[in-house]
Amino acid sequence: MNNIYSFIKDREQSMLQTLRFLVEMESPSNSKSLNDALGFELSKLFEELVGGSVIKITNKTYGDHYRAEWGQGDTQILILTHFDTVWPEQTIERKPFEIKEGKVYGPGVFDMKGGITQGLYALKALSELKEEVGCKVVFLFTSDEEVGSPTSQTLIEDEAKKSKFVLVLEPGMSTTGSLKTSRKGVGIFQLQVKGKPSHSGLDPYSGRSAIEELAHQTLYLHNLSDFETGTTVNVGVVNGGTTSNVIAAEANADIDLRVKTKEEFDRVEPLIKGLKTQVDGTSLSVSGGINRPPLEKTEDVHQLFQIAKKLAKNHMNYNLTEKETGGGSDGNFSAPLAPTLDGLGAVGDGAHAEHEHLVISEMSTRSTLLALLIRELSFN
Repeated sequence: MNNIYSFIKDREQSMLQTLRFLVEMESPSNSKSLNDALGFELSKLFEELVGGSVIKITNKTYGDHYRAEWGQGDTQILILTHFDTVWPEQTIERKPFEIKEGKVYGPGVFDMKGGITQGLYALKALSELKEEVGCKVVFLFTSDEEVGSPTSQTLIEDEAKKSKFVLVLEPGMSTTGSLKTSRKGVGIFQLQVKGKPSHSGLDPYSGRSAIEELAHQTLYLHNLSDFETGTTVNVGVVNGGTTSNVIAAEANADIDLRVKTKEEFDRVEPLIKGLKTQVDGTSLSVSGGINRPPLEKTEDVHQLFQIAKKLAKNHMNYNLTEKETGGGSDGNFSAPLAPTLDGLGAVGDGAHAEHEHLVISEMSTRSTLLALLIRELSFN
């Protein structure tokens, strides 16, 4: 084993203490006050564990974001993390931080406070061991990823444009810990339908049902899915009408689109936005669009993974694998702007689920891999 791994492994208990601190400071996306409190503590942790400098980026809607910087150079490597979670306040009371059978359980422990912890200790190792690093490292802590990154997207894109590489500390793929070399892009649309109300018993012929129209559109939209190309369209939320004896005057739906490539976005998006009514006397409108572009497995991404795989094997005899995923992350925003490697965070399972956990024995390995990658890529 190398010096970096030994350094980090010797601090495994400290990593667990840091992780516990982060998990027990709850941070649901919709609570600005809780995210502000955690963001402030993260900025202090970065300065204490790593050194460098931290800048607060004030945010009026969600928690403040933080940009931390370590090292020197005219170029940079960007590390993406988010500290908001999907778990509502007081989840920690029924789902406490718990270590059991080599695993850590708790809200947000896998997605993605484990990844943040591993990232902090990777930089700590590089700093304290005085490893030679050929560029500066920018570490972004953002507070709104779980709700689509509405206030951090521009910040992420601006930093990605200045970066040689982007490394994302989202969890690895389930218990395998595979890195994510391809993520589907996400489109979010809203469909509004208007009909003509009438009494369903006394005057059924003069009404025009918005719900009937929505049913036609739902079938059409679902038929746009193409599992061979990986394109999926899902009408996930619908509502409309008033009472059972009134022909519905209004109905609406939320639509989710997932695609592997920008070309597929360009093909499918006009089909969704160009919907035509099927029921005479109804009207419709479609709003929304692309939320996250795809993280495509380009040759640059392939080469990044090959570097990571070689480092893991040569330095730790660790067999690293890769997978694609239908979920989105902030790596989708950086991918069109700089080579991006995702899934470098915790190994475990249960993101957004009751059994969320990470594997303790993998923390030192993954933290070491990140440190090795930063050192290697800084000279590329």
